[in-house]
Amino acid sequence: MRYATLVGPDKKAYFCRIKEGTAEPIARAYERPGLDPLRDLLEAGRNPARVRTVRKAFPLKGARYKPAVTAPSKIIAIGLNYLNHARETGNEVPKAPMSWCKYTSSLIGSGELIKYRPSDSTKIDYECELAFVMGRRARNVARKNALEHVFGYTCCNDVTARDHQRAEGQFARSKSFDTFTPLGPVIVTADEIDDPQKLMIRTRLNGEVMQEESTGDMIFGCAELIAYLSRFMTLEPGDVVSTGTPSGVGVARKPPVYMKNGDTVEIEIDGIGTLKNRVRAIK
Repeated sequence: MRYATLVGPDKKAYFCRIKEGTAEPIARAYERPGLDPLRDLLEAGRNPARVRTVRKAFPLKGARYKPAVTAPSKIIAIGLNYLNHARETGNEVPKAPMSWCKYTSSLIGSGELIKYRPSDSTKIDYECELAFVMGRRARNVARKNALEHVFGYTCCNDVTARDHQRAEGQFARSKSFDTFTPLGPVIVTADEIDDPQKLMIRTRLNGEVMQEESTGDMIFGCAELIAYLSRFMTLEPGDVVSTGTPSGVGVARKPPVYMKNGDTVEIEIDGIGTLKNRVRAIK
């Protein structure tokens, strides 16, 4: 099953089931930060597939997307999780998952604008990533049972201001500018993904393929990430874990390629969909 957060004909946002070209609203999407309909449903132990609709279904075509998850308690990002990406950036291959958090204020949906101020940064880079959304609370979970805690999978663009990343030496701020976490367009439930380590993932910038690799090339797979992270923190329903980017990032190219005003960037994962955003320079 597929879910998305969509703006309906009444201009209000809803968390929706996607079915045969229509969107079935099952919960209102909240405007206030810190509240999320998917998280609320999962924490209440309710199966979104069985929740009644809260208003009449509307056509999916032409609907505006909001972030697939609007306000998770955590967005955890994983770094250097593909061997070729670690090599292209000149970093050592990590012996354990390298993680940091992105801020929820950076979330946007497919079709929304990635915005940046040239006075703040001119080195805006793309990173295609498979993200998974937690469906059950996880603490000290064994690897063999880890994927049972996943609600579904989606696309993430871990947009990064490389000049800030290099100057500061840590990643949170450089990857958490407002609009720097496009997420979506949909969440595909875990039962529809036979193996999250057998998906092709790619980035297209203005139609040109910049990254393309199998998620099977991850150093630490989704199950291993859940087992590792849950040793140190409780993963809550609705939390998002973005699993790292493959090789081909702009900063590692010769010469470097950065996103600029007017560009279109697409993150595509086979079996999930395409996350598409325009880039806009603002004052």
